[in-house]
Amino acid sequence: MSTPTRLLAMLVRPFARRLELRIVALFLGLLLLVQVASFVAIRSGIDDNARARIASELRTGENVLRRLLANSAHNLAEASKLLASDFGFRAAIASGDRLTLADALDNQAARIGATVALFTDARHRLVASTLPDAGRVLAIVQAGFGKRPALVDDTTVRMIDGQPFQLVTVAVRAPQLIGHVTMGFPINAALLHEMEEISGLKTGLVARAVNGDWAVLPIGEWSATLLAVNAHLDGSDVRLGGETNATRVVTLASDGAQEVSAVLLQSVDSVVAPYRRLQLMLLAITVLGALVSGAGSMLTARNITRPIKALSLSAERLGAGDYATPVEASSQDEVSELARSFEAMRRSMQQRDAQISRLAYWDALTGLPNRARFRELLGERLAQSGADARPCAVLMLDLDRFKHVNDVLGHAFGDRLLRQIAERLSGDVLREDDVVARLGGDEFAALLPQADADTACAVAARMRRTLEQPMTLDDHTVDVSAGVGVAVFPEHGADADTLIGHAEMAMYAAKSGQTGVCVYAPRLDTASQESLSLLTELRMAVDHDQLRLYLQPKIELRSGRVLGAEALVRWQHPQRGMVSPMRFIPFAEQTGFIRVLTGWMIDRCSARCRELSAEGLDLKFAINLSTRDLLDQDLPAKLERQFARGSVSPRSLCMEITESAIMDDPQRAMQTLQRLHGMGLRLSIDDFGTGYSSLAYLKRLPLHELKIDKSFVMAMETDRADLKIVRSTIDLAHNLGLTVVAEGVETEQAWALLGAMQCDEAQGYFMAKPMPEEDFASWMAHWAQPATRLRTEFGAFV
Repeated sequence: MSTPTRLLAMLVRPFARRLELRIVALFLGLLLLVQVASFVAIRSGIDDNARARIASELRTGENVLRRLLANSAHNLAEASKLLASDFGFRAAIASGDRLTLADALDNQAARIGATVALFTDARHRLVASTLPDAGRVLAIVQAGFGKRPALVDDTTVRMIDGQPFQLVTVAVRAPQLIGHVTMGFPINAALLHEMEEISGLKTGLVARAVNGDWAVLPIGEWSATLLAVNAHLDGSDVRLGGETNATRVVTLASDGAQEVSAVLLQSVDSVVAPYRRLQLMLLAITVLGALVSGAGSMLTARNITRPIKALSLSAERLGAGDYATPVEASSQDEVSELARSFEAMRRSMQQRDAQISRLAYWDALTGLPNRARFRELLGERLAQSGADARPCAVLMLDLDRFKHVNDVLGHAFGDRLLRQIAERLSGDVLREDDVVARLGGDEFAALLPQADADTACAVAARMRRTLEQPMTLDDHTVDVSAGVGVAVFPEHGADADTLIGHAEMAMYAAKSGQTGVCVYAPRLDTASQESLSLLTELRMAVDHDQLRLYLQPKIELRSGRVLGAEALVRWQHPQRGMVSPMRFIPFAEQTGFIRVLTGWMIDRCSARCRELSAEGLDLKFAINLSTRDLLDQDLPAKLERQFARGSVSPRSLCMEITESAIMDDPQRAMQTLQRLHGMGLRLSIDDFGTGYSSLAYLKRLPLHELKIDKSFVMAMETDRADLKIVRSTIDLAHNLGLTVVAEGVETEQAWALLGAMQCDEAQGYFMAKPMPEEDFASWMAHWAQPATRLRTEFGAFV
């Protein structure tokens, strides 16, 4: 099943069910959203209205309480005035009879319900009292006169012995002021009960020292309940009797030391209760509406999604690869347009699937199965052969010189030739059950069921003989030959990829050995396995610090001074020991890993150069660049980053390039060398004289140095021709302004000869072999220029 159809089936299958749920959820969600918003708004309005009503009732209750106290004070004042105007009472005052005054106070207090009565003279001194100790009451009366110098009647509420009293003081005149009568009336439960009957509010009395905690006074029926919350009477809500009550504290009296207040309470629950019933009714209506809406939306959703479910089944069939069953429209609405689109898509997919199958499994040029189809057929045949325990062979065929045909006669001619070859291979060459395929380019393959190696080789020989017969196209006669590789199941592999790979390996062996037909053998892929192993080990060598830097000195012939060294890489393998450069350098060149080695050399040489420079040794190191390095356009950028970090100076490095490296791609190599030269690096031609275009490019390259190949230097003592070549090369380089370095100096006479020919620098075993980098400074400390003399037979020649 293709990816588009699989995705289509995944999307459409749950679409109808999700749409149905979304429709129901939309209807119910909108209804519930409106109802919840209404419910919240109504609840908020109820709470606000209830709180406003309670606050109003508490304010009204406060007014009622104050009116009751005022009325009580007025009645008490009138009774006190009656006593003050009594003739007998005034006569007793005039006679100064304290006992008579005390009896008169006691009788009058009993008549009007006062529990406290006292008489003070005009100077506020106590004359008579109904209390054995009237000091507390006298202090309150005297304090009141102290606050109001003018003599007036007064009414106040004070705490006396832990109980609130309403004190009334009236003047006694005859006709001049002769004193004051003070009556004290306790505020009791009767007053609170009257308050509750008038206002409907629960009422209690509390007292406290100023800024202290409230203490509930045991007066009235709510006093015991208030005792549980007496610390929270600050005007906030309190819980009493299982109900929430709003409170209002009404201050009755305060003398600076003690405060008496009345607490008014109104039940919030009782005020809100009628509204709660309304909310429950609204909730019931909401639930009923949700049920009705849910049922209606479910019915509507099913009517909408029924045709979509039918499309879902069609999508599942399309996803499963069934393009034959038409998609039918079961309605006449917008969904029918979707169904028609599905049907158009089904027809397009049916045609496209056939086309894709053709392109995916068949070669468009020859009409033969392609690589993917061949691999599929081979897999099926291997499964069958494994069950039957029968052999099966794979032939891999590659045409010889076919690229030459394309280059000479053109690709159109080559395509026609490939079609004719396919016809020949599909003819009588193969057996009835054999299958031939074109894998790509000029590669063909054949699948031979129930064939061993001998049978496969016989078929391969017939194929080669058929192809060797000349082919004539457009008056051109073409001779075609091919190399054929053979791999047999199960000896050479148990799966399709292994057999194809081994047959291809045998084919390359047949072509390289020109044997015509070659049967796979394990020895053929040894080199490939070794290459893979070597590449892996090379990567590990870089990552695990197995590479070593060796240096071979470069010495100035005239002065004997050490100018620098050529940098060489060695591989210290943990199992194999020191690996020869010839074992891994060519392989690194071939695979491109040489770029990693070059990068390692640059980093290592830079570090060693810094260390020697710190010791006062100003040297330059020569690093060899390969063909791949020259074609690497990132090499100059890497060196620029190295110089930018200040790890090394450009004048401390010399890049050596071989002639063959330049000739592989002269244009790109020239660009890279120009950039390196512009950075201040020294450039040297290595192994000069062994190439084939040295002089053609020598004048164009931005060079500083020329190195004479060691093959000439080592043989010049015995071969006069090599001696002439060396001398001519030195003269040529000097005329071009280049420094000359001679490699392979291994004898004292070679040193003397090069000095006589005015060669600039020398490098070879005579001076020193390549040595580990850490030994270089020590070697320099012991180096001394050899005192050599040129032999007589060379003197005249030089």
